[in-house]
Amino acid sequence: MKDTIFIKPGQVAIEDVAKPSIQAPDDVIIHVLRACVCGSDLWGFRGQDEMSEHSQNTGHEAIGVVESVGDAITTLVPGDFVIAPFTHGCGHCAACRAGFEGGCLNHDDNFSTGAQAEYMRYQHGEWSLIKVPGKPEDYSEEMLKSLLTLADVMATGYHAARTAQVKSGDTVVVVGDGAVGLCGVISAQMRGAKRIIIMSRHEDRQKLALEFGATDIVEERGDAGVAQIMSLTHGDGADAVLECVGTEQSVDTAIKAGRPGATVGRVGVPHNPKMDLTPIFFRNTTIAGGPASVTTYDKQVLLDAVLKGEIHPGKVFTQTFKLDDIQAAYEAMDHREAIKSYLTTD
Repeated sequence: MKDTIFIKPGQVAIEDVAKPSIQAPDDVIIHVLRACVCGSDLWGFRGQDEMSEHSQNTGHEAIGVVESVGDAITTLVPGDFVIAPFTHGCGHCAACRAGFEGGCLNHDDNFSTGAQAEYMRYQHGEWSLIKVPGKPEDYSEEMLKSLLTLADVMATGYHAARTAQVKSGDTVVVVGDGAVGLCGVISAQMRGAKRIIIMSRHEDRQKLALEFGATDIVEERGDAGVAQIMSLTHGDGADAVLECVGTEQSVDTAIKAGRPGATVGRVGVPHNPKMDLTPIFFRNTTIAGGPASVTTYDKQVLLDAVLKGEIHPGKVFTQTFKLDDIQAAYEAMDHREAIKSYLTTD
């Protein structure tokens, strides 16, 4: 089968590899129909995260059809149409029961790899996989795009809003205008925010943010951006801040943008090893967040919202590529020519 392999910084390629097989009783083999490139994939592509050359398959977001299941799988059968969350919770440990399956206590391999391929092995699929009603052919391409966001970015944006404790009437700042930040705008609106300020300096992302429910755009970065937020909020700062990037500057901005007692929901993969906790202490700022609770959110609210047409997160996919063109898909995101690259395998 075709699989995407990380060759070296700046280069990925399609290689012919053996089709995955059942290795554990709770494995599920999925025929991938749609996949995508994530902003977090770019850390390695840009050489900012250390990755082994020519030895790692890539991708962690997919929708597809169940090909085969292990003996322990009772919730799915071959032919089922599924969303493959990037987190693989067990559903019954303390973390999963609390709705934080990104930290599942029973699995030490609870994150997806190898989704940018024709087939993927999905470990621990009994509880974590999300069954979609009907068959893929029952849905428009636009709906398939929105369903694919439920494997990661829509759920991650929602996680930022949930862990930031966004509630009705809040003023919310979203730091980051990538797919996760844009889904954070959707999520803040879903949870009742009255004002949503997104930090963005890219016209295409600004337009989509406004369509999704943003009320204000701040183009400045760093302390200049914080000053603009303070001006917009009459010196108060935001009730909640969604940090959707993970850099030193974005985290610093997120902390400064909140009012005293604000909560910051961090979902950007951390790339800020140093953090001075003193300002957080004196402002009573709460820092929360981590890997998203994808299965929990999909089952509780997000799948239903997508199927009913209440939200349209698939609009974050602004360019479509065949799997064979995976290098171009990465480059389009790396060069900010695409907000998020959508991959077809058929």
